[in-house]
Amino acid sequence: MMSKDKSYYFCGIGGSGMLPLAMIVRESGATVSGSDRALDQGRLAAKFEWLKEKGVGLFAQDGSGLTSGDQILIASAAIEDTVPDVAKANSLGCARMTRAELLAQQFNASPRSIAIGGTSGKSTVTGMIGWILTEAGLDPTIMNGAVMKNFVVDDAPFASSRVGDGGIMVSEVDESDGSIALFDPEIAVLNNVSLDHKSLEELRQLFGDFASKANHCIWNLDDAETAALVDGLELRDAISFGFSDGADFQATDIAEAPISSSFTLWAEGNSFPVALQVPGRHNIANALAAIAAASAVGVPVAASAKAIARFNGLARRFDVVGTANEISVIDDFGHNPDKIAATLKTMKAFPGRIIAFFQPHGFGPIHKMGAELAEVFAELLDENDCVILCDPVYFGGTVDRSIGSDSITDAVKASGGHAEHIADREDCGAHIVDIARPGDRIVIMGARDDTLSLFASDILAKLSVK
Repeated sequence: MMSKDKSYYFCGIGGSGMLPLAMIVRESGATVSGSDRALDQGRLAAKFEWLKEKGVGLFAQDGSGLTSGDQILIASAAIEDTVPDVAKANSLGCARMTRAELLAQQFNASPRSIAIGGTSGKSTVTGMIGWILTEAGLDPTIMNGAVMKNFVVDDAPFASSRVGDGGIMVSEVDESDGSIALFDPEIAVLNNVSLDHKSLEELRQLFGDFASKANHCIWNLDDAETAALVDGLELRDAISFGFSDGADFQATDIAEAPISSSFTLWAEGNSFPVALQVPGRHNIANALAAIAAASAVGVPVAASAKAIARFNGLARRFDVVGTANEISVIDDFGHNPDKIAATLKTMKAFPGRIIAFFQPHGFGPIHKMGAELAEVFAELLDENDCVILCDPVYFGGTVDRSIGSDSITDAVKASGGHAEHIADREDCGAHIVDIARPGDRIVIMGARDDTLSLFASDILAKLSVK
């Protein structure tokens, strides 16, 4: 790898995208250190203690960890020069890279590579492919934005990455900041194209270029935007997946259960029974994408179907925290219309009232997709269900805060739904515990805040003594 013998300093090292990359470059021989606002605030202590045990130097986010111009600062392009780490790096003359630039450097240097793109499902498909390849003995390096339960062991409790010696790298790639354009994959997986961080016109350009560069493109036949996009491209080897007739990898005979699913896979002229330990049609589609991608690197379909049956899912992806007094608590990363819709549809396939809690991951996303989010809640939840929003995540800065969570709850109520805005998250938790009754299912949704998992666990603990 290209990072050997270099020294990288990660500003925000505890982040879901920063931490796994830090561990990958550290394993390749680099020196890794960093800072994090959560560390300064005393949050997520277990994560930072683990990083220390792994030999990662941790510092306050005050510039003190930067001492040499030879260090390379890894920081978001959006971080202002006034941030102490950035100011210190500038004064020392340190080179600076974004997380995506460093990841692309690692990825493009790998002899073989699989990149997973799309608005939704990237982390799950990445985890599925990584697990299949590991089971097949290909020893991949995996870069994910979520903890992969299959790889969690005592000395790797935050297993959002895996380092292998097989010369193949599997990584999700991000369209939200345009950095998907930096990657040159051998195999490109395109899950879907829908509104999230950018306009559809921008997304079509980014995803079209992404698919065109690859030797193999695995694409979703059921997604109208993806199908239209692929139809206008000249791809070298396009492999489709989906539920529709004509898909190269097609799912039929679908059976859904509350926390699992199964189907028959038709591929390469044969049928294969597939059982999953994760629920929902969206996860069946994710499995199709993963098996197709593994096939493109030579893993037999039968072997992939067998391996994926032992895929345990990801943390915060329909993650069942537990059940107390016949009330279940689910922790979920849902934060855009597609992801939230997939989670709610999975839950609505089975009886029981839903109490949906949502913490928006910023004021900007409410501006961009608040109307669509409200529409999803209003459409998929009925009069017996309830959606509760706290104020958005806000870590400071100059973002426009004129439109908040109440704009979403007001729109849901205007459509006849049951919605509440309670500004403080802890007050939301107390209210949820108060109103929950046997048979309910509580789902905690939101992104960019690892403490949501602690919030979900706390609600379960309080329900157990209710």
